[in-house]
Amino acid sequence: MLLVQELIRKKRAGETLDQTEIQALVTGMVDGSISDAQLGAFCMATCFQGMTAAEGAVLTLAMRDSGSVLHWDDMDLPGPVLDKHSTGGVGDLVSLVLAPMVVACGGFVPMISGRGLGHTGGTQDKLEAIPGYCTRPDLARFRRVVRECGMAIIGQTADLAPADKRLYAIRDVTATVDSLPLITASILSKKFAAGLDALVMDIKCGNGAQTPALGQAQALAKNIIATANAAGMACSALITDMSQPLAPSVGNALEIREALAYLRTDTCPQRLHQTVLALGTEMLLLAGLADNVLEAQVRLLDALHSGKAAQVFERSCAALGGPADLLDNYASYLPKAVLQQAVFAPDGKYLNSMDTRAIGLLALQLSTTAQGKPDASTGLSQLAELGQRMDATTPLAIIHAADASSLALASQRLLDACGFDEAAAVRPQQVRHSMRGSLRLTTPALTTVTV
Repeated sequence: MLLVQELIRKKRAGETLDQTEIQALVTGMVDGSISDAQLGAFCMATCFQGMTAAEGAVLTLAMRDSGSVLHWDDMDLPGPVLDKHSTGGVGDLVSLVLAPMVVACGGFVPMISGRGLGHTGGTQDKLEAIPGYCTRPDLARFRRVVRECGMAIIGQTADLAPADKRLYAIRDVTATVDSLPLITASILSKKFAAGLDALVMDIKCGNGAQTPALGQAQALAKNIIATANAAGMACSALITDMSQPLAPSVGNALEIREALAYLRTDTCPQRLHQTVLALGTEMLLLAGLADNVLEAQVRLLDALHSGKAAQVFERSCAALGGPADLLDNYASYLPKAVLQQAVFAPDGKYLNSMDTRAIGLLALQLSTTAQGKPDASTGLSQLAELGQRMDATTPLAIIHAADASSLALASQRLLDACGFDEAAAVRPQQVRHSMRGSLRLTTPALTTVTV
């Protein structure tokens, strides 16, 4: 029997743990034989000493195997199983529109999403604004919806990677959340449990990101790619800007509206669109669904403008309990805030900075009720962009609030989170960097899902 304290000592000394030791550690996480104190000590030792790619791969796969693991071979899917994962941001609704676009290009997307973390919004929270949508189906239903519709976006279930749930709780209270090997294992264990062939990471940098500095984001991307490749998964990463909210709306129901308007091609916010196309292009290239960037972009744009992607989303939504006519009647289904009011900035000045983290926290505060149940209707819409000139007819944003006191407080906090100047500053580049691993799927599967 392995002594846990010996594993901790080895890692504290910077030594490499072998497969048997790491697997024993994960077993102890799940069955409770390792105490919180011991697990906290291991996390701290790892935070200081790090892990090799091989160690990270073993930890990731052991955490994957701590629960159910989805396999798609028995379903004979006529295309690769793909996913995209974001490290979190504000107004980041990319998953909602990218998944159906990729499906319309021949991929299958079983996306396991999370709830909001700190100031960042969660895809699961957004989907729960849709009446009837089931974010926690059993795995049989999840598999069936993916097979029939090409995609399903759900929340994490207790069946998948349960070791991650305990490890994350310990990291949260021991100040080791930012350990790159532990972040990587947390993300990838769930993605491997979903049975993916390939993964594209969207790693945010900027003042609204978990990794604000470009160097931090690059280090995380490098670690995730190396670990995924070592464990046998094709993986790439894009580093994208989060120095302002990605979409013009922030808030659960508001972001669903924004996503549906995008899929209907009613609106096309530039930075959101650029991010979606960049990530979608990388997904198609990584999976062998396109031979070059131009072909990938043409296929994605056709999926969007032909309406195929919108139909994929609506079918998946209905299969998970949501309205079958959501696309045409979303205004009648999604909740609306009691109060709405425009906030205006100093006339004639340019919006040159935004405290994105503060804006994310503002949206979270607007949605917090006395009863503890989130109000999905609240948030911000029609947010201005960096470099935009403000005037008396162009709002900085529209506040959606549940009561007058929240409305007044949010208006002032929004103004406090923004900086204005006489001249326009240079707008940040949206896609900052791309990083590709050594593994790619080699068998093209140029099929298109019939919708």
